[in-house]
Amino acid sequence: MAFWRIREELSLANRLRRSYYELLRDQLDQLMIQHALIDSYANFQSREIPYPFVEKRELKPRALIPDREYEAQNAFLVIFIEDTIPDVHKKYIRFFDANRTTKKNLLRAKTLPLSNNFERFHKYLESARFSDFLKILLPVDYALLIQRDPVIRARDRYNLSHFHVRIDWPIADAAEDLARRLRYISKDLYEKGDKYAEDIQKKFFEYYGLPVMVGGRRTAACVAAQYLRQIGCIATVYAGSSESRALIRLSERGVSKLVLMRLKEDDVRQIAEANDITLRSFRKNYVVTREKKSSICIFQASYSYTHWARPPEDGKLRELKPDLYWLSVDNQQLIPRPGGWQYPPLPLNIIYS
Repeated sequence: MAFWRIREELSLANRLRRSYYELLRDQLDQLMIQHALIDSYANFQSREIPYPFVEKRELKPRALIPDREYEAQNAFLVIFIEDTIPDVHKKYIRFFDANRTTKKNLLRAKTLPLSNNFERFHKYLESARFSDFLKILLPVDYALLIQRDPVIRARDRYNLSHFHVRIDWPIADAAEDLARRLRYISKDLYEKGDKYAEDIQKKFFEYYGLPVMVGGRRTAACVAAQYLRQIGCIATVYAGSSESRALIRLSERGVSKLVLMRLKEDDVRQIAEANDITLRSFRKNYVVTREKKSSICIFQASYSYTHWARPPEDGKLRELKPDLYWLSVDNQQLIPRPGGWQYPPLPLNIIYS
């Protein structure tokens, strides 16, 4: 059973809001790809450091990621929710008047290169200046929160409402909530002993496509994604990681990772021919940049949940088996460059090749 209401269960007004949210999310996807991947690549180039391309093996479920942080890789955390988070949730999602995106609060934060030219309408996604405003705030600690404006009820408007948003829900509580939903426990994380509780917490990270007990923004991202299921609407969490060199996207659709991938010219020709695209059109719409005799493109791996990571159909309690995989690779695609309008993602099965 879904934790959010599907489109057919919504009123016409809320169906329209869902459509608007998804349209804005498509636009936000583009901004996130640009900042997480393309701008990061430019950072490495400007510092004359070779870009650390992600290995195919790092995109497999349960893959181990090299334990190294790259300073030039843009890291961030953004939460984009379809509705407005009720105040009762402030205990664990820390958004208050003090970190609301008002001009006074933003100018008080000395670390932000914000000028007096900032106007409050810049924080709305419909603003022509929103992308510039977002780019200024993305490097801040903790998370940015984008949600529906509760003030204007006559129309659906989304704004970047808060910055410096901490995710303070304990990992153990998040893992317990997931295990209860999947019927591996009835009530308490430790009801079957310490070893069972430890295994559940390890599987919690696997559920969100992460290595065991990673730190920083990626942990906050999966904890936030799990917590937001309590609100009953869809939400999207974006995490840019300086270790994984990836854009991690968590939504009602599941887990996806986007990375920069280097392709040889022979591969580029084969992909273009297989999809009936001219080489010129492919390079114009899918190639981010060229590096020697290779083309740099955007690759997306999407994952689906196996039987063991879905609630059982009979609703009965079951025993956790840690060796069973919870994620499998679902789709592998080359994604058009940000701003591409006419060309769709192209299938490219490369992870297990």
